[in-house]
Amino acid sequence: MSLIRVGTRGSALALAQTTAIANRIATASGSEVEIVTVTTHGDTSRESLSSLGGTGVFASALRESLLAEECDVVVHSFKDLPTAAYPGLRIGATPKRADARDVLCARDGLNLTTLPEGARVGTGSPRRAAQLRSLRPDLDVVDIRGNVETRLNRVAEGDLDAVVLAAAGLSRLALLESVDGEYLELSDWPTAPGQGALALEVRDGKLDRTLATALTAINHSTSQTTVMAERLVLERLEAGCAAPIGAMAAIDDGLLFLTATVYSPDGSRSVVSSHAATPDSHSIAHLAEAAQDVSNRVSFDLLAGGAADFAPIKVTS
Repeated sequence: MSLIRVGTRGSALALAQTTAIANRIATASGSEVEIVTVTTHGDTSRESLSSLGGTGVFASALRESLLAEECDVVVHSFKDLPTAAYPGLRIGATPKRADARDVLCARDGLNLTTLPEGARVGTGSPRRAAQLRSLRPDLDVVDIRGNVETRLNRVAEGDLDAVVLAAAGLSRLALLESVDGEYLELSDWPTAPGQGALALEVRDGKLDRTLATALTAINHSTSQTTVMAERLVLERLEAGCAAPIGAMAAIDDGLLFLTATVYSPDGSRSVVSSHAATPDSHSIAHLAEAAQDVSNRVSFDLLAGGAADFAPIKVTS
């Protein structure tokens, strides 16, 4: 393949992460790489993510472009990708995951503890809003849209006292050093399934050997497994962006650990489950089996704990 076309959204963050992936594909394949920018409905609409339908609003146009053979591979933020398979497409690689944590970016060096009563904190995520209301019910949680810079400017200009953003996005935009933010640790503040990870999606069927070789070189099996485990919880609960769910998976000392939490939208209730599985080996097949096993048990516990009584989820048949 003399030219590999990489599809992406046109936002600054999407272009930054896609450029990094395109450079890796070029190095691994020795081919010329072209970035193809695609405008999605989520980029043009000013409605809240939950009213737009949440998960998938940034993905569909990219997928149609891929199916139309306008590009050869597309780069998604994994947390924006629906869990259901898309006819004619598959995930070709999961690069090594970036920092999965959230960061509270507040004025005057304030943190989640020292924000004053009634402080205005912006987020477009139902999960983050529920977590904020759970930990600080006195805060005024404001639903916001816009790119990372727009959100940070609302704090700088005094419209908001703080915003909650993904550490991975801030890092990819080279903004972490300029933001005096508080990292919210995953043990207390689990983030969206797949946060910090990218999905490289391709068409079904046999790939061009050059592209296939590049994707194999880029794929990171540990990230692939942990993201799979987290996203399988969403799939089991038939939950999307409107369901406030945090999940964290990790591989440590030969074990695959998974913890997931479901919150009520108002933050007043939550249920958490943690389990571990032991893969028979570190092969992709055995890691996938472990991800299936641990996500099944976590999902069962969440439902048994009453998650469906207070969150927009349901069990799959």
